[in-house]
Amino acid sequence: MSQRSVVHSTFVVERFYPAAPARVFFALSDPDAKRRWFVDPHDPMPSRHEMDFRVGGRETNAGCPSDGQMHFFNAVYQDIVPDSRIVYSYELLFGETRVSVSLATIAIMAENGGTRLVMTEQGAFLDGHDTPATREHGTGELLDALGAFLHVQT
Repeated sequence: MSQRSVVHSTFVVERFYPAAPARVFFALSDPDAKRRWFVDPHDPMPSRHEMDFRVGGRETNAGCPSDGQMHFFNAVYQDIVPDSRIVYSYELLFGETRVSVSLATIAIMAENGGTRLVMTEQGAFLDGHDTPATREHGTGELLDALGAFLHVQT
């Protein structure tokens, strides 16, 4: 049996978008909108995206990036305050291997005619399959994709 381990980490990623908080919230909460930007840049066509955006609702995003193994994002929405806050817990699996379990909080705040988004993730990274630095980088890429989506929608 391989060595078991867990690394706990918290990171914060911030972005400013020149869009109203309601538009940012819509892009995070509407299944059709989110499907357009919440993708792996190495696998832009997920094989499955399901989203039930409500407290207790679930989101699943599954795809097969260039490593050839299915990746699964399985989330449960814990708290939603329209145009202000989204809190969800999620697991990430590579194939059948759970690589992390996290709690993510997205704060959405009006600022200078646009929106300041602050995402805080508290994660448990399991058995060396993923690292906090890799996840923080990937989260930044996703938030950049959200920004590009919002820019195109103007």
